[in-house]
Amino acid sequence: MAILSVRTPSSIQLLRSSVSPIFSKPLFQSSSSFSSSIVSSPSTRLKSNSPISRPRVVLARASTGVAEPVADYKEDIGEILGDVSIFTASGQPVKFSDLLDQNDGVSAVVLLRHFGCVCCWELATALREAKPRFDAAGVKLVAVGVGTPDKARILATRLPFPMECLYADPERKAYDVLGLYYGLGRTFFNPASKKIFSRFDEIREAAKNYTIKATPEDRSSVLQQGGTFVFKGKKLLYGRKDEGTGDHPSLDDVLNVCCQTVA
Repeated sequence: MAILSVRTPSSIQLLRSSVSPIFSKPLFQSSSSFSSSIVSSPSTRLKSNSPISRPRVVLARASTGVAEPVADYKEDIGEILGDVSIFTASGQPVKFSDLLDQNDGVSAVVLLRHFGCVCCWELATALREAKPRFDAAGVKLVAVGVGTPDKARILATRLPFPMECLYADPERKAYDVLGLYYGLGRTFFNPASKKIFSRFDEIREAAKNYTIKATPEDRSSVLQQGGTFVFKGKKLLYGRKDEGTGDHPSLDDVLNVCCQTVA
């Protein structure tokens, strides 16, 4: 597998910490508890390891800003997602609909893997640096991660990252609604993850204040993949599911979609 074709011991160590704390702490307490969590998971997780040729993307048309029809999502996916309840980084419950622009404006919503993933610290760093550009374009930037609010605050404090943009989804409700990928294969062995090695310096820089304490207590959460979405009000205009760990889209591309929509 390409993901295992690492050249240096330091690369191996960084990959281990970036994909999961699985190497330093047990993923689950017992085989029976892990099995039951998989059995009770929604069908989207059970199907998440089926191979596809490229990342599934919903693209907005440059001329109209209207999304092409996509089989992955129903037309009312924004309404369905809006009813999901998650938490602010400070611990207050909030409906997902409140995260989206309330005046039919544009929102860029990035779902991280989990707060203890080094690749997500790298992505959060890129989001923080890009935020002034999103603000200037009139786009609301939202980041959601897997874990409890106290884990979100660890990332926000140590990275740092603006807490007003950060939300916690400990039960992965939004991830399930959006059908984001989940599983061992996606997390450790997907070929899309090889792009991690092209961003080695960025990941190392983002990990300077990293701590494994940001990892969710529910160790099965580290197998969750993320995604990036653009909404106009509650209407989905762009969506991309991460194929594997570290498989993030270009923020320039995401901002471009947002700007086309705003225009």
